[in-house]
Formats: sequence, C-alpha cells, structure tokens
Amino acid sequence: MPADTHALLSASGAERWLNCPPSAQLTRYMPDTASEYAEEGRLAHEIAELHLREKYTDQLGPKKFVNALKKLKNNPSYNLEMDRYVAEYVDYVDRAVLAHKAKPLIAIEKRVSFTDYVPDGFGTCDAVILSGDTLHIIDLKYGKGVAVSAEKNPQIMLYALGALSDLDAFEAVEWVKLSIAQPRLDAWPEWETSAKELRAWGGSVVKPVADLAIAGYGEYKAGSWCKFCKAKFRCVTRSNTLALEGIPLNKELGLIDNAELARRIVIIAPYVEILNDLKEHALAECLAGRNVPGYKAVEGRSNRTFTDIAAAFNAAIQAGYDENELYKREPVTLTAAEKLLGKAFRDIMGPFVTKPPGKPTLALDSDARPAITNAVSAAEAFSFNDELPF
Repeated sequence: MPADTHALLSASGAERWLNCPPSAQLTRYMPDTASEYAEEGRLAHEIAELHLREKYTDQLGPKKFVNALKKLKNNPSYNLEMDRYVAEYVDYVDRAVLAHKAKPLIAIEKRVSFTDYVPDGFGTCDAVILSGDTLHIIDLKYGKGVAVSAEKNPQIMLYALGALSDLDAFEAVEWVKLSIAQPRLDAWPEWETSAKELRAWGGSVVKPVADLAIAGYGEYKAGSWCKFCKAKFRCVTRSNTLALEGIPLNKELGLIDNAELARRIVIIAPYVEILNDLKEHALAECLAGRNVPGYKAVEGRSNRTFTDIAAAFNAAIQAGYDENELYKREPVTLTAAEKLLGKAFRDIMGPFVTKPPGKPTLALDSDARPAITNAVSAAEAFSFNDELPF
C-alpha cells in the first residue's frame, strides 16, 4: 500500500494540492478518517505484494509463503473475491515483465523520493520494471468506484519522478510507461511519455506549486479534487465557487434540447455532491450536541424486528402453528456458495453462473465502458415473419 499517506504533499493527494495549494496546510492537522474500503484496499495490496515478492524478489519458500498468506487472510477484511482480483493484477505484472526480451530489473513496493520537486516528497511504487531505456511504473488501485486515467495522472507521475531520481545512474532511461491496474473495474489504462518531458513537468509545474503549498500560499480552488479533501465539509471556497446565479443558463430555449440537457447536468451535478456533504456534516454536528440553527437530528424510519427470532418462532410452534408454514427453504447467495465450495466452485457451479447486464446508468463520454442504447435498427424495425397476418 502506498506509504505516502502521512506526507504533507503526498503523491496520492497531488491532484488536490496542485490545483488548490493552500489546502495542504489547511488540512494538515485534520484527522484521517479510516474506512472499511481503505482497510480492504490495504489488505489487497499486502496480498499482492506477497505474491510478487515470492515470485520476483524475496523467494520466501513454500512454507513461509503459505504461513504469511494465511495470516493475511485471517484479516476480517479478507473475502474470497480478493484472490481473483489480486491474481488478475499479478497476471498483469507478469505480462509486463514477459514483454521484455531480457529479464528486467524488478522492484516491488519500492519507496521513492521526489524531493527534487516536492519538499519532503516521497511515496511507494507498487511495481517498478526497468528494461533498457524504458522505466515502467504500475500502480494498483483496488477500489471499485470511478475508473482512473493513467494519462497525465499526477500521482503516478510523481512516483515515476521519484524512481527516475533513484535511477540517475541509469542514464539510458529515456521512456516512462505508466500503468494503473484496476482489476475490480477491469480497467488497465496505460500512458507513455519521455523521461525528459516528465522531468520538465516536475520542474516547471510541480516544484513552484509545491513551494506555494508547503508555505500555505496560493489560491483556493474547488473542483473534482475536493472529493477526498478532509476540509470539504467546511470549505467556504467549495460552497461559494459554484454559484448557480453566476453561471448563465440558456433561457432562449422553450424546451431543453439534448445539448442543453448535457450542459445543465455538468453545471448542477457538483451542487448535489456539495449539498450532501453539507447535510452529512450538519447531522454529525447535531448528533454531537452542537447547534445548527434551524436543524436537528431525528430518528429515521425503521422496521420492526424480533428481539429473539428463534424464541419467537418456537413460541408459535408451541402454540400449535405448523412449522412448515413458519419457515421457508431458500438457497444461499452466490457469494456464500462460492465461499462454501472454495476452489471447486468454478468447476461445479461455474457453468450455471452468468452476469446479466447492469441497470443502465448515465456516464461521461470519458468512461471506459461501452455505450448502450435501446434504439432499434431499421432492419429490426421493418423485419416481418414469413406468414403475414393480412
């Protein structure tokens, strides 16, 4: 797992502080909020690291490897599907290694320093592959939220700058390949640039902004990078920047056409996220006993439940009601069946498993998933059976 989470100007937070420099000092002493998703991602990284170290660097030996893996899988965040996604990531790294004619230099969970560009800047590369004149950096992202692009991604670019600094002796490095592995989204974006251009970006873009950020200067600016900012709930700039009154809407249209529809979604969407964040923070304040004028925390809707379901049903049976009418037989879920059968699941139940199309959802054109439509082709619309009803 990247070890830059406590760096003031971390690589993982680079998109935020590069766009909003003073946010670094603003959030410096705000506590980190752990989540089950973060713990799940950390565990997946550790399992992946163990597999890759065994294969390429440490050679632990069968017994030591099995014991280490067993210990990791005892973590409450472990689940069976983690094995599959980690295996897909390891396969991806394997293919990247095998793409080279000669065996490349390989480093797993390599800590790198990019202090030439960012004060006290450091991070950890999940996988580093060096072959000839090409440096390949692979970053594993275990989340299943939005797919991340590798092109001009500041986090992995900073990792690459750190790796280049460590490899100054290897003057033959001319090209840098950046990959982001997102197995749970089946997304594997890649981007290539030259080492020269990468260093130029570090010197002309990163360094001056990092100097501002470390001093607490620069301009506050709201945008998509606010999503993971610890100050987003109380940030004045975020609430003020996108004022609907300041964004002209097309008033000449009688009805909204598709072009205006798309434009208004882009304009209004950020407000929904900001509103939800404000309401979430207001609720937390109310629950903590602090006054939020005009609002209070109340109990939401709930459903009745048994305090002791076994005792309740036993009482009904004792009262003469048929047990068969009180209980119904249901199969376990697919996930539970897979956990029960383990590796045998694929051979025994696999032929009967399918994944139906998901519910249609609106996405930006930049989304990696293919577009779908309910539109019917002309051939389909005007096709007839052999026997006509007239």
